[in-house]
Amino acid sequence: MTLLAQNLILTSDVSNLVQIEKLIDSVCDNCHITEDNYGNILIALTEAVNNAIVHGNKEDKSKKVILTYEVSEDEVSFVVKDEGNGFDINQVPDPTLPENINKLSGRGVFLMNSLADKVEFEENGTVVILKFCL
Repeated sequence: MTLLAQNLILTSDVSNLVQIEKLIDSVCDNCHITEDNYGNILIALTEAVNNAIVHGNKEDKSKKVILTYEVSEDEVSFVVKDEGNGFDINQVPDPTLPENINKLSGRGVFLMNSLADKVEFEENGTVVILKFCL
């Protein structure tokens, strides 16, 4: 049973990432989500939205990022959709390999997979679904 579901539409401007923390604060407060889950949700969702803005929409402010979230009794899920061309998840370099350790970027997908209970990429990578068990 869904307890809460809403959408948030952002322009592709990295300054809009501040809205993600406010949204997560609100969701966590209203749904009594633990501090342990809060940190995981904050980092994973910020990475997903940042990737959508920077890599998906190429910071084109005419393109939108649509964030949908749903909270049930045992799970909170976030769907992040961009208007980019997508990507092949299998071509994302592993940031833990020695040749990638010192790179300043390339850890977003790794972090999402490490912090969320389930991560799915759909529509050629233009949609990422993050699920967290409560």
